Amino acid sequence: MPIFEKPPRETLAPAKERWTPIYLEHGRLEVDDSSVKWIGADRTVIRLPVATLSAILLGPGTTITHAAIKACSDSNTPVCWVGEQGMRFYSFGVTPTHANDNARKHAEYFASKIKRVEIARKMFLKRFPQEMIEGKDVKELRGMEGKRIKALYEQMGYRYGVSWKGRNYDTSHWDVSDGINKAVSTANACFYALCSSIICSMGYLPQLGFIHVAGTLPFVYDIADIYKPISTLEAAFETLSINKNAKEEEVISLLKKKIEEKDLIKKIPNDIEELMK
Repeated sequence: MPIFEKPPRETLAPAKERWTPIYLEHGRLEVDDSSVKWIGADRTVIRLPVATLSAILLGPGTTITHAAIKACSDSNTPVCWVGEQGMRFYSFGVTPTHANDNARKHAEYFASKIKRVEIARKMFLKRFPQEMIEGKDVKELRGMEGKRIKALYEQMGYRYGVSWKGRNYDTSHWDVSDGINKAVSTANACFYALCSSIICSMGYLPQLGFIHVAGTLPFVYDIADIYKPISTLEAAFETLSINKNAKEEEVISLLKKKIEEKDLIKKIPNDIEELMK
């Protein structure tokens, strides 16, 4: 097996201080000359500083060697298998050198009715800081959230001059959905992949949500919802205001700019730590 020298644990940067996740597709990730190297289908060769990346997102047409997976694990760098342009989150490779402190804390808080409601309230206040939520349980918070999100969509439509008829889409009949619903779904799916990689890289559990409970990624939905008004919704409505026939790639491109402008790669880990105190 090619040699990759394991970095000392004390030299590894935490997720919030690492570079943005890197997305790769159509190529091969391997170890060569004591470093992790990406060889693209277009013959592009890039040496990756894996110990400084927050996550590696592998898209369609990628292969990765055992040595490369070991190097990423030694560097506490998560590897995620995602759809095209990060549009779907399929799987996550656990890094065995992570401590399990955050996972145990997450499970403990989830199991505590008092702590669970407390964290749900903090999440709600991050989105609606002016609301009075004292004494509200999770079910009541969900009801309040639904009304405010409906109003937010209407405001976004008015702001960007995009016709909004309600959140209505069917993944089995995608072509009949209107442009703005497709754009919102596209941006959300991409953002879920990013939030998944951050949550996993910090050692928290995507399966245990405090507001959401359904599906396989409830905690991802909890966290992503906090930032949708300044990321996915802005990207979707702004893109459609410029071009009503915009393609998915245009929505994703603007979403990436929003994420960079708001410095969300650094903000999300900090906010998660604050929520989980």
